[in-house]
Amino acid sequence: MQRRKLFAVALAGVLAGGGLTACSSDSPNANKNAANGAKVDFLSIGMPNGTVTENNNPFVNTAAGTSLGYRWMIYEPLGMWNNVKPSDPPAPWLASKITWSPDWKTVDLEIRTDATWSDGQKLTAEDVVFTHTMIKNTEALNSFAIPYDSITADGNNVKMTFKTSQFTTHHKVISQTPIVPKHIWEKIAEPATDPIKEPVGSGPYTLKTFSQQGITLAARESGYWQPAPAVKELRYTSYADNNAQTTALSTGASEWSFVFIPNYEQTFISKDPQNYKIWAPGVLGIHGLYINTTQKPFDDPKLRQAMNMVVNRADIFTQAEAGYFHPEIKSVTGLPEGAGDAYIADEFKGKTFTVDVEGAKKLLTDSGYKLEGTTLKDPSGKAVTIKLSDPAPWSDYQTTLEILKSNFAEIGIEATVEKPNQNVWDQNVQKGDFGATVRWTNGGSTPFDIYQTVMDGDLKKPIGELAQQGNFGRFESPEATAALKAYSNASDDAARKTALATLQKIFVEQAPMLPIGADNVGGAYSTKNWVGWPSDADPYAPLQPTQAGALAVVLKLKPANS
Repeated sequence: MQRRKLFAVALAGVLAGGGLTACSSDSPNANKNAANGAKVDFLSIGMPNGTVTENNNPFVNTAAGTSLGYRWMIYEPLGMWNNVKPSDPPAPWLASKITWSPDWKTVDLEIRTDATWSDGQKLTAEDVVFTHTMIKNTEALNSFAIPYDSITADGNNVKMTFKTSQFTTHHKVISQTPIVPKHIWEKIAEPATDPIKEPVGSGPYTLKTFSQQGITLAARESGYWQPAPAVKELRYTSYADNNAQTTALSTGASEWSFVFIPNYEQTFISKDPQNYKIWAPGVLGIHGLYINTTQKPFDDPKLRQAMNMVVNRADIFTQAEAGYFHPEIKSVTGLPEGAGDAYIADEFKGKTFTVDVEGAKKLLTDSGYKLEGTTLKDPSGKAVTIKLSDPAPWSDYQTTLEILKSNFAEIGIEATVEKPNQNVWDQNVQKGDFGATVRWTNGGSTPFDIYQTVMDGDLKKPIGELAQQGNFGRFESPEATAALKAYSNASDDAARKTALATLQKIFVEQAPMLPIGADNVGGAYSTKNWVGWPSDADPYAPLQPTQAGALAVVLKLKPANS
């Protein structure tokens, strides 16, 4: 989601209660826009993330600002990347001009001179240098593992050089890195952990209130470098689960969310067909079951391959994803239909997943496993069991885990399902304290991000240390790591094709992650009070409110009665 985000993806107690409490008209964030008649001045935004922490640090994945997405309303990037059209270059934002060298190792930035911080101080090139230097020097902040070299300023120009090509990561440097004010952050002792209770940013909004009932952002009264947004307040609520969020959408208490809605036409659209809409554009990112490869016997690729052979992806798509939310992955390469078709290696063209229980059993017995009754024993004679975990509020993931549990039972693997809260789950996944979990990959302009999230040795951390951006299963493959480097550093398409074929072969044969469904960056929304949302006809930005591009959406909204 970076997804359901924490991003996919990510998180304490704005609303710990049930759906009725979450949608109560007594809530300060309940939508009273309709009662205002012509005076439409706020937008209600929700996410089904359960409890969130009072934390506005834009670099912390578990912070409320990241979980709900409002960090991008306060802090801004250098350029605005539209991941619905991923191959398009980022549009100028805090940088009025962005120029990359042909080898993608140098970027020259012209920083706009009319931007100010919300405390009134001027935003300068020194703020940009400070932000990226702080990330360079603080490993915990460098979640994208960007290999910075030099970062310098000359007037309002910034030059950044990198040790390797940024062909596959340029959008992360430019569009997924929030710029922070030097005069504030140079006084922060622990920038990777400080909760930043009073955030100062360059964006059009400032934090007005943070309470157990909701979080309110107010439009800056003056000083924003673009025209002031029509939406004067953004009111965020973190609902207890998907059901509570869906109820809030259907009653109008919430006007915008990224949430899985079972039977969405009846549950949501039918409540107000004229105004209630869903737009779910696909991207180059996927969801699947990450397996902790440090835990025996799951360090055995043959076992993982057999598990891959019994996953019923069609059942997951129709039963868990309501036939729309995460389209079924069919290619054995894990690449989604449409967005990934052009990248499939010749060796795997036309090769698709089929459920093959008998084939999986044969693979296991040929590899030294024994099926005794309904129990699979590994070569040492120990029963094969696995713990599957995902946050309880994510109903589609929970249904997926139950289907996987049944699928694995067909080859004698006993699975149990755990439902930790999102903060605990996120920490466990990053630390490698899990058996297997359904999670998303990062997305980008090429398949690189998918395979990097799963297989990059440079992102691999020892068990117990946080792996923020990938290789949660601690997969070890020097060949995959080398192929990722070769792809990102290639100087021509032929070299990239060769490297990508290597990555796909490793992904298929060693099954470090079992791909299930494609990603989307869409959302459910209402046009009753606000219009100007992106659509198939005008896909100018992602519709997921936790994406950086959500800022572009908010700035384009106008009152429906204007």
